[in-house]
Formats: sequence, C-alpha cells, structure tokens
Amino acid sequence: MLQSQPVLTLSQEAEGQIELSVLVPVCNEEESIAPLFERICDALKDLGKPWELIIVDDGSTDGTLVNVRKEFARQGLDLRIVEFQRNFGKAAGLQAGIDAARGRLLVTLDGDLQNDPYDIPKMIAVLEERELDLLCGWRKSRQDGLMLRLIPSWIANRLIRKITGVKIHDYGCGLKLYRTEILRQIRILGGMHRFIPAWIAGVVPTSRIGEMVVNHYSRQFGESKYGISRTFRVFLDLLSVLFFMRFKQRPGHFFGSIGLAFGGVSALMFFWLAFVKFVLGEDIGTRPMLIVAVMLFLGSIQMITTGILAEMLARTQSDTTNYIIRKSYGRDD
Repeated sequence: MLQSQPVLTLSQEAEGQIELSVLVPVCNEEESIAPLFERICDALKDLGKPWELIIVDDGSTDGTLVNVRKEFARQGLDLRIVEFQRNFGKAAGLQAGIDAARGRLLVTLDGDLQNDPYDIPKMIAVLEERELDLLCGWRKSRQDGLMLRLIPSWIANRLIRKITGVKIHDYGCGLKLYRTEILRQIRILGGMHRFIPAWIAGVVPTSRIGEMVVNHYSRQFGESKYGISRTFRVFLDLLSVLFFMRFKQRPGHFFGSIGLAFGGVSALMFFWLAFVKFVLGEDIGTRPMLIVAVMLFLGSIQMITTGILAEMLARTQSDTTNYIIRKSYGRDD
C-alpha cells in the first residue's frame, strides 16, 4: 500500500469559513468538463454561503486536466485541483478530495454528467431538516444498460443491504452529501468507496443515514469505466466489509472461533481413536481419521495463533494513505 503525506493541513478556523465542498474525481472526461463546471456553478449560484470545488484528476491521459485548468479563469469560483501521479482508482480520488476539503459539508458527484448538480441544494435542505450525517442519492429512474449495469447493480445492492444492515437502495450512486467531520472518521481504501454508507454506520447510528431520490441522465461523452467484471469485485469486497464491520476490533474472535471448532472436532476424534485403541484393542495407525484429527489439531493451533497476531496488529495499526499526489494547487499557487 502506497503512502503519502496529506494534501494539506487545515485549521478549524479556515475550515469553518466554507459551507460546502463539492468533490468530483475525474478520469478521461475531457468533453464533460466544461458543461460539468457550468452546471455546478449555476446550481450553486444561490447557495448564499461560500463553497469550493475540488477536482481530483485520477491520472487522466486525455485533455481532462487541461480543460480543468482553464476553469481557473472562471470568476468567483474557488477551485482546487488535486493531480495524481498516475491512476489510483476512484476510492483514492475520493480520499484525496476528502483530505483537501475545507467545507462543513461535502458532496461528491461523478464527472460524467450523469449526476445532476441541481439536486445538491435540495439535498442540503433535506440533510439539515432530518439532521442526518449522510444523505445518499437514489437513482430511482436510472439511465443505464439493463444487462450490464442495472441487473448486476440490483443484485449487488440487495446483497449489500442484507449483509451490512444499512437500508440504502443505491449504494453505487456517486451523488452523496456528508458532514465532513463525520466523513473524516473513516478511510476509503481499495474499492471500498462502494460501501461508504456501511463504513459511516460504524461511527454513527443508521438513523442518521438517509437517502433521497435524485435525477440521473445517460452518459453523453466517453465510455463507462465499469463493466460486468465489477460485480464480481463487489462480492469479494463485500466479504471484506463483512469481516471489518463485525470483527475489526476483535479479529481474534473470528480466527479463534474457527480454531476452537477445529480443536473441538479434533479432540472428539482423538477420544474415539483412544477408545478404539485401548478399549477395543484395534489398530489405529492406518486409519484416515487419525490423519484428519492431526491435521485439524494443527489447523486449530494455526488459527488461534493467527487470531492472536491479528489482535496485536489491530491494536498497533496506523492510518495510511493510498495515493501519491504530484502536486496540489489553487488559483493563486
């Protein structure tokens, strides 16, 4: 895992001056940049409070970064660009933007024009009215392909809801609104951006996590970064989420339970073999059960030892950053 210093250090005073941080991670979206900026600025022109726009360029190889830099000339826009050294993925892009954010609230949306920035003011009103820490967008009328996007998404969302217990219809929607101080209590690693509501549920009650129906449009430019293969990765990541949600603070219970089960079965086998050997007087040296009992006993020791080591690591873990930034700068830098 790669490590780097945080993007910038913010004082509480500076952070309090900005009401909203709009975070957009982009990768090869050169044609979408100009209309994206236009829609965001128009949607927030009546916000009435200072806001900033953070663009995280995730190693784009086309003209995306050039087009974003042109927006420095836009009057009245507080723009920051975080430029990655190479492509690190959406999770890293979100985490970099969170580290750079100065707003009391933070909203994320995708850079492909499928999310509607005009939903942001409505989401702010709903979040404050319902006193939520996270408000997720729900693409109820989603404009994507049925076989490659919608059906896998329906299956994945249903499975995630069942396992995590967080009743959100659309985990994959990029349009989400957070209280920044709450969001900073978690770290987004690997492909775990899909499970942010589940991670947030680890630090706040699920009653402070809500959802709201939002607009969704079909892609106008470029190609989708996701395909059917993402579904299989989601299932694998979900296993990790399940482990961390239930055993992050006590991994020894997970491995120890397996070890004790192996040890219990092994002990029963040994007792039976001892009865056969010393009471019935039969030979047990060639019995497969003896080999199985020995293997289960060794497996028991290994799992219990792994659990102890996992407990030690859990108590000495430190925060890491999963991206490398080439540079971070604003209009006057």
